[in-house]
Amino acid sequence: MDEYEVYEKECKEIREINEELLELFEKDMMDKNLADKTINRHLSNVNFYINEYMLHEDATPMEDGVRMLDMFLGDFFIRKCMWSTPASIKSTAASIKKFYKCMLDYGKIEKADYEFLCADIKEGMDEWRSACEAYNDPDQESPFMMFF
Repeated sequence: MDEYEVYEKECKEIREINEELLELFEKDMMDKNLADKTINRHLSNVNFYINEYMLHEDATPMEDGVRMLDMFLGDFFIRKCMWSTPASIKSTAASIKKFYKCMLDYGKIEKADYEFLCADIKEGMDEWRSACEAYNDPDQESPFMMFF
């Protein structure tokens, strides 16, 4: 098996695990009587994070996502998602935080990891939203333009 086949196999296994985790998250939100629209938004945001971003370059399991949020919301999401706005960054962060709280509640991650994620969101939110606003404003020179 070549390197790419190994990567694909690992991603397939992770996606299967992630599907179970998303089902657990959905059940948890349903048990809390969240509106269907809210549940679907959270599921969509988290699914994109754990099944697209985290598997984009490497086969990264859900547990490692607690330490990847800054690169996701502060860079990838802004540049690669045409729907990125300061509001969508805040909404996506809220979904991811809620997901990882559920994972903590079910013993899938450690408390220290959840606390790291929460601190990362708190510390990074203003910067992520400002970077997104600048990137989306054609009249401002974006800090991302140096990459193109």
